[in-house]
Amino acid sequence: MTLAFPLAPMKAGLGSLPLDDERWAYEIKYDGYRTLAQIDGAGVRLQSTNLLDVTSKYPELANLHEGVHAGSAILDGEFVVLDDDGRPRFELVQRHQRAGALYVFDVLQVDGHDTIGLPYEDRRRLLEQLVEPGDHWAVPSHRVGGGTELLEATGAQELEGVMAKRLGSTYTPGKRSPNWRKIKHRRRVEVVIGGFTAGDGNRHGTFGSLLVGRRDGVSLVFAGGVGTGFDHRMLDRLTESLRSIVTPTCPFDQLPPTSYRRTATWVEPELTATIEIAEFTNDGLVRHASFIDLTEDAP
Repeated sequence: MTLAFPLAPMKAGLGSLPLDDERWAYEIKYDGYRTLAQIDGAGVRLQSTNLLDVTSKYPELANLHEGVHAGSAILDGEFVVLDDDGRPRFELVQRHQRAGALYVFDVLQVDGHDTIGLPYEDRRRLLEQLVEPGDHWAVPSHRVGGGTELLEATGAQELEGVMAKRLGSTYTPGKRSPNWRKIKHRRRVEVVIGGFTAGDGNRHGTFGSLLVGRRDGVSLVFAGGVGTGFDHRMLDRLTESLRSIVTPTCPFDQLPPTSYRRTATWVEPELTATIEIAEFTNDGLVRHASFIDLTEDAP
């Protein structure tokens, strides 16, 4: 069966570095939006992970087909926006106030022939021959073995982490495969506390999760919930501080999703906290967040 859009991409699982290092290839994991590109002689069509057409969102990729040495192709990659130091930043992709680039890491089809059944290393060789680097697209390098060294290097450069991909493995659209692993650096970020949810069980009398946001100019953009990382002393301390600044008005520029609002109590955005996260999701929400400490106490 020939692949066609809409097309669900292959997914990776979170994990640690493989022990059989020499049997894996490693790529830098970039902090952006997963994007599939369908190329033909007339232009390019772009698709998000959740199968939405995002062609109009990335006008800088309109000429991508001119950099592909084939009449048609389907490519898989990550759309990134770099900061002033040349590092991909998820929040810059969300704002998209400067031009981004598509970092292409896989090829699924060339001239109507599916390539997903080829081994990883064959697809990489084909990809490097297929895509000519341009101002807004590139094929980042990879390496076989040396995962520890690459992970350490990405940490020193404040990048998200690495992808480990098993040599010889095929591409399985729409599947989360053990042949692809995400090995991520945990990131510490500062957030503003804008509310909390009701606690239950041993949290009855305190709170369940902190509802947090990030500043974007004068706006406070909702960034999700933080429900772990608290000891009993911090729970009591935070509960006392939060109750003293309760407000009937939601401080976020847009109401959070209903799942967060059901038992929410809003507070004045006077407390900031340092949290540790795995990543920000495509919706800008914290993932696998854990509380570290308050960075500013309420007056």
